[in-house]
Amino acid sequence: MTHSSPQPPAHAAHPAHAPQAAHPAVPAYDPEPSFDAVPERARWRYKPRRLWRSRVVRLGSVFTVLALCALVILALVREQTGTEGFLVGLGLALLPVPLLLAAFRWLDRVEPAPWRNMIFAFSWGAFAAALVAIIANTFAHRWIATATADPTAADTIGATVIAPVVEETAKAVAVLLLFLFRRREFTGMVDGVVTAGFTATGFAFTENILYLGDAFGEDQQLGASGFASVTAATFFVRIVMSPFAHPLFTVFTGLGFGIAAVSARRKRVRRIALPLLGLLLAMSVHAMWNGSVSFFGPWGFYAVYGAFMVPAFGLMTWLVIWTRQRELCTISGELPAYAAAGWLSPTEPLALSSMRARGLARAYAARTFGPGAARAVGEYEAFATSLAFLRHRARRGAAGPDFLAREQELLHHLWQRKALAGPALTYAARATGRVWVPPPHRDYDGYNPYRA
Repeated sequence: MTHSSPQPPAHAAHPAHAPQAAHPAVPAYDPEPSFDAVPERARWRYKPRRLWRSRVVRLGSVFTVLALCALVILALVREQTGTEGFLVGLGLALLPVPLLLAAFRWLDRVEPAPWRNMIFAFSWGAFAAALVAIIANTFAHRWIATATADPTAADTIGATVIAPVVEETAKAVAVLLLFLFRRREFTGMVDGVVTAGFTATGFAFTENILYLGDAFGEDQQLGASGFASVTAATFFVRIVMSPFAHPLFTVFTGLGFGIAAVSARRKRVRRIALPLLGLLLAMSVHAMWNGSVSFFGPWGFYAVYGAFMVPAFGLMTWLVIWTRQRELCTISGELPAYAAAGWLSPTEPLALSSMRARGLARAYAARTFGPGAARAVGEYEAFATSLAFLRHRARRGAAGPDFLAREQELLHHLWQRKALAGPALTYAARATGRVWVPPPHRDYDGYNPYRA
């Protein structure tokens, strides 16, 4: 759908005769003089530095690597479980994946990350990280068993020392890559948590195929079935009780990267130390979980689950939701500067800082102008959110040297969609009670309480 953007009057020959500028001035985020207005059309599109010049080459390379990893890891799992066990494990392992991904996507509603980033994170965890883990864990287990001549000790050391280090490091690589090469879209703790969650969900998916497939093969040999089978017990522990285990481990790494993303650029030690600390915490929690039975006896798993994992999961969930609310407060605190400069209407920051108002604005645009208008309003909300976070990072000294170009690009995209988004957001602000509107005048026999 095409729509016209507001076109202010053009400049006159002499400034004294110019009734209105082409665009409002960009408000400064500090006491320094205001930034220049949006540049000429040729400079409207911001072009960040790229690792490779060709986008097709980049995407093709990433896709090829992940596809090769997928073929190898799935072949290894099928070889170990057998074809029938592989299919059973695949079907059962798929069950928690949509729920986990939907939960992490819900947490990321304020400024959703592009789906391409999330697909990459999930694919990296499911294929690349899982392949590294299965090769490294198998090699380490064989080496320890040979060196100690004690397979039981090799199992314990492999589960509590080797596996946590290898697996959490392999998963952290996905978070690191998006942190480095998708920096514009990795802006805070929620982004770190969601990226880590998608990566760990992918890893757990492949690992569950292996464990459930092995359990099914064992049941086939023993002739067990039903609730007494190994498959049922494995499904209950891994899918019902602890589907969030791997995501919870890796979320610590994501938090480290997320806090580093909002740290001032001059604080280099903090920006390096926090991700490493998060990775160390992820390894420690993972090791405690894997060693719960070995160190605490047969009931150690349930003790660690009830005393640590469930409270930690609840605390992490509260922290992420609280952080999301802080993001909405950032929007309401940063955007009024642009409203005062004329880029937004006074009611828009109020509507943009409410998820319910955002949804109402899109619904209003869809009813009034059609699906294309709803998409335009959704894009307007996303650009405005990015603008608020960009300004917030600039206040904290965490914005990059491309701050001005990025700010001007976002303002340009907002201006293009303002004609549709402005009325929709104003309606939503009023419908949600964020803007008080006096009731219509009614003259009851001459009585009017609003009359002066």
